[in-house]
Amino acid sequence: MIDIHCHILPGMDDGPKHIEESVEMAENAVSQGINTIIATPHHLNGSYDNYKPDIITAVAQLNDRLQADNIPLTILPGQETRINGEFVTDLENNQLLPLNETSSYLLVELPANHVPRYTKQLLFDLQLQNIKPIIVHPERNKEIIENPNILYDLVSNGSLTQVTAASLTGKFGKKIKKTTLQLIEANLTHFIASDAHNVSNRGFLFEEAHTILEDEYGSTMVYWFMENAQYLINGEMIIGEAPQKIKTKKVLGIF
Repeated sequence: MIDIHCHILPGMDDGPKHIEESVEMAENAVSQGINTIIATPHHLNGSYDNYKPDIITAVAQLNDRLQADNIPLTILPGQETRINGEFVTDLENNQLLPLNETSSYLLVELPANHVPRYTKQLLFDLQLQNIKPIIVHPERNKEIIENPNILYDLVSNGSLTQVTAASLTGKFGKKIKKTTLQLIEANLTHFIASDAHNVSNRGFLFEEAHTILEDEYGSTMVYWFMENAQYLINGEMIIGEAPQKIKTKKVLGIF
């Protein structure tokens, strides 16, 4: 299996502080059937700046260590970049790192509490640069939870999305799990990834998430998400069912 969003590089963000913790995460990932991880440290989120050359160097160093320890896991370079008005300029200046470096896919993180007004236009502008944006963990965005059809507009306009395994398992609460299931049912998400930061409170949870996914929607859905991750690694096109609007129940009151 392939995990397209993980904070496994040591000393770069709020993931592992030392390489020994990275190795521990790697061993845990392998135990859950993961053989490839795209390392995606935070970038331009107000706390961490991690630029392309530094990430590529850190990935090479971690791969060397895993090979020396005979851990059957391959790390690929990536980046989780907070959405901002300089996205296209940074892309042109070679400061942003697409997933697996050579693919046309780029992780885009929204703020936790809202969706900036310029989001739709900026994501469209990225596509004009032949970059396919993947919005990470939209199910944890407060504004999308309250109005999930914001995401429908973005996906209809060509963006992809990735939900978190822990959201599907209910680790972030019932409301976020409900939103995650709604996004899956409405064809509004295309990848499941761990967003793992450690092996304690922010682990991989791939096995548990896939069990829930299979119980709810069958094994075909599990394989579809797994195949999409492989297509991404290969730089191939992701094709899914047409996105649907989510029907929200109106609360009736007496006036």
